[in-house]
Amino acid sequence: MNITSTVATVAARWSRCRFLHTSSSILCSQVGLAVEQTIQQQLGSSPETTRMNLFTAINHALSTALETNDKSVVFGEDVAFGGVFRCTTELQQRFGSHRVFNTPLSEQGIVGFGIGLAVQGFQAIAEIQFADYIFPAFDQLVNEAAKYRYRSGGLFDCGGLTVRAPCGAVGHGGLYHSQSPEAYFAHTPGLKVVMPRDPIRAKGLLLASIRDKNPVIFFEPKILYRSSFSQVPLEDYQLPLGKAEIVQSGTDVTLIGWGAQVHVLCQVAEEAKEKMNISCEVIDMMTLLPYDLETIVQSVKKTGRVLISHEAPITNGLGAELAAALLEPCFLYLEAPIMRICGYDTPFPLANEKYYLPSKEKCLDAVVQLIHY
Repeated sequence: MNITSTVATVAARWSRCRFLHTSSSILCSQVGLAVEQTIQQQLGSSPETTRMNLFTAINHALSTALETNDKSVVFGEDVAFGGVFRCTTELQQRFGSHRVFNTPLSEQGIVGFGIGLAVQGFQAIAEIQFADYIFPAFDQLVNEAAKYRYRSGGLFDCGGLTVRAPCGAVGHGGLYHSQSPEAYFAHTPGLKVVMPRDPIRAKGLLLASIRDKNPVIFFEPKILYRSSFSQVPLEDYQLPLGKAEIVQSGTDVTLIGWGAQVHVLCQVAEEAKEKMNISCEVIDMMTLLPYDLETIVQSVKKTGRVLISHEAPITNGLGAELAAALLEPCFLYLEAPIMRICGYDTPFPLANEKYYLPSKEKCLDAVVQLIHY
């Protein structure tokens, strides 16, 4: 083979590998995701539903994945008896110990094992008991899973890997049970990163993650496991990754968040309207990599003001990335500087957790500053 044909072969494989990685985010060309309409398109106008909290919706999604694909397996620390948050309750009894099983206490081993299964064509659904403990698996996720397709020129991949990880503040978690490490992984081409805010979105996004052609890290805000409720369809449905949702329309300020923080921002929007007649548009990013820039750009061009809020520390957090990405297309539309209300640059406190968090009061004060700039 001469050098010309060799280069052509490499270029063709590279092109293929890039296409495979990005093909599932084509849906980002539309603006905003209409969740209810998307579900109705799949299930009809009146799907049968039942009231679920978030951990029950996760359990229901896992059950659906196991029922619809014989090569789906669920594994992690203590998942056989239901897991510490009960997300895998009764799955082993229903599907057997060969498909739902415990692993040793080794996050690196859990993810490495999942990569191996995914490469062999399995839907490997791994659980990391707390997102705070995901870092021993960082090398496996960033250097192996994310790059598997690239390093083989598109010939092989571990797109069947989904890693679930409970994250975020819970009121008393302290250093090792309250972190939100999503920004570490949203900096990694080859991964997808997802975080839902309620049960109906959790089920649809988790099923989409499990079936996506890329490895996905699915962060679950554990404070919502038993506090967030939805009427969730019983049938199988998916919500597309890479799309943000306009939770509430507004004209004065755009509020951007994900996970549990969206609920805080909805409270901010309600209070701003009631007390100051300020109209806020609330956007739930849902997918953090790849994120839906088009939806937030159109919103910011309309409102001229934007507040980004997340629990993770402010410095080098995802809020900084979104702020930078918004500046180029929105600079001439801005009526005030982009503001961020986030966690502090300090380890997560135990006794003073509520002072660390980006509270409703902090965010509301920022909205007032934006309006009066």
